[in-house]
Amino acid sequence: MDTLQEWIQSPSQLRQLQLERLPALASELRQRLIQSVSKTGGHFSSNLGTVELTIALHYVFNTPEDRLVWDVGHQTYAHKMLTGRMDQMTTLRQRGGLSGFPRREESVYDAFGTAHSSTSISAALGMATAAKLTGSQRKSVAIIGDGALTAGMAYEAMNNAGTSDCDLLVVLNDNDMSISPPVGALNQYLSELMSGRFYAQAKKLSQQLLRNAPPLFALARHLEQQTQQLIQPATIFEKLGFTYTGPIDGHDVTGLVDTLRTISQKKGPQFLHIVTRKGQGYARAEADPVSYHGPGKFDPAVGLVPSSAGKLTFTQVFGQWLCDMAAEDVRLVGITPAMREGSGMVAFSQQFPDRYHDVGIAEQHAVTFAAGLACEGLKPVVAIYSTFLQRAYDQLIHDVALQKLPVVFALDRAGLVGPDGPTHAGMFDIAFTRCIPDMGVACPADENECRQLLSTAYAHDGPVTVRYPRGSGAGVPVQTDLSTLPFGRAEMRRAGQGLAILAFGPLLYEALEVAESLNATVINMRWAKPLDLDMLSSIAHTHERFVTIEDGVRAGGAGAAVLEALQDMGVFKPVLVMGFDDAFTEHGDPQSLMQHYGLTAAGIHQRMAKAWPEACAMPKLRKVV
Repeated sequence: MDTLQEWIQSPSQLRQLQLERLPALASELRQRLIQSVSKTGGHFSSNLGTVELTIALHYVFNTPEDRLVWDVGHQTYAHKMLTGRMDQMTTLRQRGGLSGFPRREESVYDAFGTAHSSTSISAALGMATAAKLTGSQRKSVAIIGDGALTAGMAYEAMNNAGTSDCDLLVVLNDNDMSISPPVGALNQYLSELMSGRFYAQAKKLSQQLLRNAPPLFALARHLEQQTQQLIQPATIFEKLGFTYTGPIDGHDVTGLVDTLRTISQKKGPQFLHIVTRKGQGYARAEADPVSYHGPGKFDPAVGLVPSSAGKLTFTQVFGQWLCDMAAEDVRLVGITPAMREGSGMVAFSQQFPDRYHDVGIAEQHAVTFAAGLACEGLKPVVAIYSTFLQRAYDQLIHDVALQKLPVVFALDRAGLVGPDGPTHAGMFDIAFTRCIPDMGVACPADENECRQLLSTAYAHDGPVTVRYPRGSGAGVPVQTDLSTLPFGRAEMRRAGQGLAILAFGPLLYEALEVAESLNATVINMRWAKPLDLDMLSSIAHTHERFVTIEDGVRAGGAGAAVLEALQDMGVFKPVLVMGFDDAFTEHGDPQSLMQHYGLTAAGIHQRMAKAWPEACAMPKLRKVV
């Protein structure tokens, strides 16, 4: 083999390399990452920053027997490449290919699935506790980014771990130096002195000797505490019960190996703080790690090229609406849990910095923070991905809805999200929000309706979610005013005969295409809650069959709401509910996935023909515009 990376097919082969060859392997692996991800798209800058750490962890620990839990899991591309998946990197985030995150069913080396943030310490602690209870000597390691350390769950886990006496290692991958002062020789020297094996042994021995001389013991304790203050991060982690090491250079692979070897021989909870750089080894990503966080395909020799202006995305529509509404109403406050760019809030943060709040990866806090603002007469708008609102469900019910507080939740990435797969799919929000009393659930069909329903939700005196997908929609021109639509009211988009299709969200346009060949009525429902019962009652008595279509789960979703309403009306006619079945979706290209799940016009027609062959075989009677 010409290269080290081609020779290494597993961590066991990696561990056969001499230590001095690891820097060369890191260089090769980084170049392979650049070439691979530039062809597939994916998380880029974060993965370039964890190459040396990945090598060192697999070199020191006996994986897969020892457990590595990555947090957040999008930084695991080098881990996949070193664990037998090098040749599959061309399939990354494509249907049937490698996931962009760790998946237990994908590899024995993926100890825990991590795509949402701040879960690693809890999971690794559970594994460490299991090892202790079963008498196993295996090690458990949680690798957590400094961004993920902003979530309360990480501290809940550390609070538990610090008193558990389990052999757990937490590695903080600090790629923004947001916790520590700049790395320097003094910090490294004090880290070795304060946290190395010599320190642990010397501290234990000195305590035994000095307890017989209380004044000297007190003096030693005082000197130790004062020295630790020079390394500020050690304060909180040591007080939580961890032995702290760091900060050390996360791109010095041989230094990482030496430190990890030392720590791996120690008992109890350990905390290693490393400092890395996002985009390491690719100058453009080093200079602009945000833009290179999750790019599409690009030429490494050229870098990212601005895309030509196309249809507005729903995210852009929201971002512009937020700025426009904020200019009209000084009460508006925008909140995001660490998703400024992804949620389209960059312009708002620049134009209204005093009313912009990025609370970190802290969805629970974001929702209750919004509730507090609403209590004082302000108008909070929480921009949050559909999948991440799941993390704040109790706060949504108890702190917002129960108190009927006027909070707008702008749910981006509703429905399928494509390459990010099941962990990020916004399939569940209709089902888990419509069951909450006093909660409104808006489902705009296109870009202009998204803006109008955002204004409608903002004007409503109560909590409302407005859900919209990633990317662009039908390309409908967006009005510039802040006009509203009637709350809880649907609209008839096409009048037909016999069959009525009730569409929730962007699938309206697939429904309209199907309806042309069947002369079906099409209703743009707009709201999953409250349903427009007047519209529903009207068509229930004039049509024989009904189809509901949504880009969410069928169980408890909008279609289920229609069934409930028809039953309450005493209407018992055939209803075909279309959406996602009781299974997690795959990752891949969104359009191909929609075809796979039968939610394109062709798929919808096929499913209707299978359910009602006699009805769908009838010739078109007439066309009504």
